[in-house]
Amino acid sequence: MPMREAIEELAAREANDYSDKDFALFAEFKAALNRGEIRAAERNAEGKWETNAWVKRGILLGFRMGSIVDMSADGGLQFLDKHTYPIRKFSLADRVRIVPGGSSIRDGAYVAPGVVCMPPMYVNVGAYVDEGTMIDSHALVGSCAQIGKRVHLSAAAQIGGVLEPVGAVPVVIEDDVLVGGGCGIYEGTIVRERAVLAAGVILTGSTPVYDLAREKTYQRNAEQALEIPAGAVVVPGSRNVRGEVGQAWGLSLYAPVIVKYRDEKTDRAVQLEDYLR
Repeated sequence: MPMREAIEELAAREANDYSDKDFALFAEFKAALNRGEIRAAERNAEGKWETNAWVKRGILLGFRMGSIVDMSADGGLQFLDKHTYPIRKFSLADRVRIVPGGSSIRDGAYVAPGVVCMPPMYVNVGAYVDEGTMIDSHALVGSCAQIGKRVHLSAAAQIGGVLEPVGAVPVVIEDDVLVGGGCGIYEGTIVRERAVLAAGVILTGSTPVYDLAREKTYQRNAEQALEIPAGAVVVPGSRNVRGEVGQAWGLSLYAPVIVKYRDEKTDRAVQLEDYLR
């Protein structure tokens, strides 16, 4: 039976007793995630991101199958978690740099050759991190997040996880994107290739993004997630609160603003990271 059908069948079972065969199937599923052969979301031929709901269902199945065990390091801090999701182990053959200092990558996450992990950082289950990406200190790659090639996730960047509902598209950061320090990308937001997010930019499904260059506004709707256009340069901004009380009090709301689109000056400013690889 193909893996997809087997995982779907196992996930549909209501019983909480699992056989050695069931655990072997789940181990095979996780190994495929680790190799990047299956992933929580993919681009179709038209460039639209689509969720592989069965993969997310399989990840959730792992939590149901798991029992809490002691994962503490010898003589170190105490860790208790589901035995189905230990810390992933790497070898030199994986060609992933994990700099010493407290980083963790959960089993069931794909991390491609050439990725650099600066301590401390965390990659959660179901995430896909492509070649040449740098994950800087205190950065989070949430569950099922899809990170492209040569992305720079700067210090303290938070890429939110989206496991439920299973049909929801996770957060997507496409190739050659720079995510500045302290940014937060949540709720299935899609950041298209070569975009630049300045330090402190927060993107959520409920926050409109104002494009000064094209005089447009972007926002999530019932049919699609919030998308940041390719090459957009986004900075934190604000907009005035409407209404008499808001105006009388001088209140304003946070608003991410696209101030321009990527040019040669922008390319020079973001190229310095390459030397760190």
